[in-house]
Amino acid sequence: MKEIKNSLSYNPQYPAITDLQIKAKKRIPKFAFEYLEGGCNDDVNLKRNITDLQEVVLMPQYLKKYTGHDMSVNLFGHKYDAPFGISPIGLQGLIWPNSPEILAKAALQHNIPYILSTVSTSSIERIAELSEGRAWFQLYHPTKNELRDDIIKRAAAAQCPVLVVLVDVPSFGFRPRDIRNGLAMPPRMTVKNILQVMTKPQWGIETLIAGIPGFATLKPYMPGNLDMSGLGQFMNQTFTGRIDMEKIKPIREMWKGSLVLKGVVSEEDTRMAISLGIDGIIVSNHGGRQIDAGESSIKPLKNLAEKFGNQIKIMVDSGLRSGPDVARCLASGADFTFMGRPFMYGVGALGKKGGDHTISILKVQLQQVMEQLCCEKIDDFPNHLIH
Repeated sequence: MKEIKNSLSYNPQYPAITDLQIKAKKRIPKFAFEYLEGGCNDDVNLKRNITDLQEVVLMPQYLKKYTGHDMSVNLFGHKYDAPFGISPIGLQGLIWPNSPEILAKAALQHNIPYILSTVSTSSIERIAELSEGRAWFQLYHPTKNELRDDIIKRAAAAQCPVLVVLVDVPSFGFRPRDIRNGLAMPPRMTVKNILQVMTKPQWGIETLIAGIPGFATLKPYMPGNLDMSGLGQFMNQTFTGRIDMEKIKPIREMWKGSLVLKGVVSEEDTRMAISLGIDGIIVSNHGGRQIDAGESSIKPLKNLAEKFGNQIKIMVDSGLRSGPDVARCLASGADFTFMGRPFMYGVGALGKKGGDHTISILKVQLQQVMEQLCCEKIDDFPNHLIH
C-alpha cells in the first residue's frame, strides 16, 4: 500500500483549517475576506453545508488486519494522489495576490486537480503552463456562442484535460456583504475599502508587486480603458443567461476531453447529463452562494450516487473543511471531492507556502481517518457509513 511520504510537512502553528482562517482574516482586507467567506441572503445554506456534513457518521474497526492505506484515485484517465482537488473561485487574486499561480503549482506538486475559473485572475494559458497541462478549466457560459467557442478552443489548445461547465448561475447570487462592500457589479472602490487596505500592509505590498487583479482569461474580449461602470456592464452582458440542454449539446460536440457539469443537485438534471454523454457531475450549491433556500450539497449526494453512480462520475464540493469531511463525502458515495475556501485560507495565511501546507494538512488528516476506520483504499469508505 502507498503511504504518505515523510517529506510531507506543514507549519505546526496551523494544524487546522480554522487556524488558517483566523490568520488569513488578519492579513486580508475586510471587503476581500468577506467576498471569500460570504454566502447569499442570510447565509442559511452556507451554514447548512457545514452542519449537515458534520452529521455524517462513520464506523471505525480496530481488530481487523490492516495492511496500510492508499488514498490514490483514478479519475478521467489520470491517477491522482489524493481524492480531493481545488475548486474554482472567482477573483482569487483579489483575495490574495497571485493565489491562482500558487495553488496551481501546489496542486501539480501534490498531483491533485486544480480548477481555474473563467472569472479568476490568471489566464488559461498561464495556469496551463504552471500546471504542465494538468489544470481543469471551469466555463462560465457566455451569452454569445462565438465567445464560448473561442474560450473552449483556448482551453483545448492549453491541453486542459477536463472542462467543467458551471450550471448553477442563471442569475448572480444576492450577496449583501458584497453589495455593502462595493463588490457587486459594477464594482467600486470606496473610501472604506481603501482604509481597509491601509491596515493590511502585506496584502497591499503583494498586490503592488503582482499588479491590480483583473479577469485575465477575459482580457482579450474586453474593450480597452473600461471604467468600473463599463466593467459591470460588460460582465452582465457577457454572462447573464441560463444554461440548458440545447446549450450543452454543442459543447459536448466541441470538447474532446472529459466534460463535467458543476452545480447539479437533482435527479432530473443528472438524468439529462447522462443523456448528453457528460462524463461527470459536481454536486454543489456554489458554496452556499447562490440559493439560501436550497439543500446542502451532502443531502442529495448519497441519493444521486446510489441511483447514478454506475453511469457517471459523481463528485461534490461545498462545505468541506477537513480530511474527515472528505471521508464523509467518499463514504456517502462521492467518487471525488473539491474544496475552495480552505485553500484560500491557506494562501491568505501563509502566502506562497499556503497551498502546499493546506494540501499536506488534508492528506495527513485523511490518512488518520483511514487508519482509524481500517479503510485501506478509497473505494472502501462506503462500507464504513453509519448515517
